[in-house]
Amino acid sequence: MLFCRLLVGVLLLSASSFAHAQINDGETVVFLGDSITQQGAGPTGYVTLIRQALDARRADSNIKIIGAGIGGHKVPNLEERFDRDVLVHKPNVVVIYIGINDVWHSLRDAGTPLDRYETGLQSLISRCHGAGARVILCTPSVIGEKHDGTNQLDDMLEEYAGVSRKVAAAANVTLLDLRKAFLQHLRHYNVANSAEGILTGDGVHLLPAGDRFVAAKMLQALGENPTPQRLLRHHVYFRFNDSVTPGQIDEINQAFANLKHDITTIVDFECGVNNSPEGLNDGFTHAYTVSFATAEDRDAYLPHPAHKAFVKLLDGKLAGVFVVDYWSVE
Repeated sequence: MLFCRLLVGVLLLSASSFAHAQINDGETVVFLGDSITQQGAGPTGYVTLIRQALDARRADSNIKIIGAGIGGHKVPNLEERFDRDVLVHKPNVVVIYIGINDVWHSLRDAGTPLDRYETGLQSLISRCHGAGARVILCTPSVIGEKHDGTNQLDDMLEEYAGVSRKVAAAANVTLLDLRKAFLQHLRHYNVANSAEGILTGDGVHLLPAGDRFVAAKMLQALGENPTPQRLLRHHVYFRFNDSVTPGQIDEINQAFANLKHDITTIVDFECGVNNSPEGLNDGFTHAYTVSFATAEDRDAYLPHPAHKAFVKLLDGKLAGVFVVDYWSVE
């Protein structure tokens, strides 16, 4: 059987896979923040990685990437130095990544009150717009990498992240929800629920893996990287009876692929024959992936008359079937 693939919604993906228009040639992007951004401008930091990515992809674009982070800074500090560190560069895009210290410093009674945090973000965005600059507002990410809500400041940090989300929506600016992205990543790659060591070295400041992670998310928000669509993958593996003919397998493969024509909630379908040299497939030779946007779409697919008719086609032809469903993650 030849490898087969039916990509559904490709036109939709091509139109929406970039969150926002790309940076124009000759534009200036300023990254405004605290020590995470200050370190991000270092040799392996996320700001540097973004600059390198743009230089490699768009060598003649003359896009300027400027890091404007200072350790320990909070929203009021950004307001105070906005003219000299941001407006002086005449930016076209300003990426504001702030909030960690506004929360973290509360442990020594030096944080930023929530209402002051909100008005400060509003002021920064207004001043950016007044200078003609587009804004990307990031939520604060993590203070501790435990993903189950047991870091000391999780509740407070989530409250401040919620304000960032609200301000971005009200001002109609791009929101990069780094907190949500960090937690989703940590749920899958920090199974031990460690407080640090996955994306950060101390629960806050980024390791090289964290810088790469943030750079990728920033490039998505800037419209330079496609934003991946999170899908529910329904994987099906068949082990056919020895009596099944190649013609019958072709009929099954075509019938499986044709389900999209009757079940419109299928986003993507692909299939292939095992060619692993490891010999660990336990006799399962044919693999199929059916993708859905929601669990409800998957649940509607299973009892659908077209799917039930396909299952009946398999009667007496399978020596084994194996099914695994999971949500795709980066």
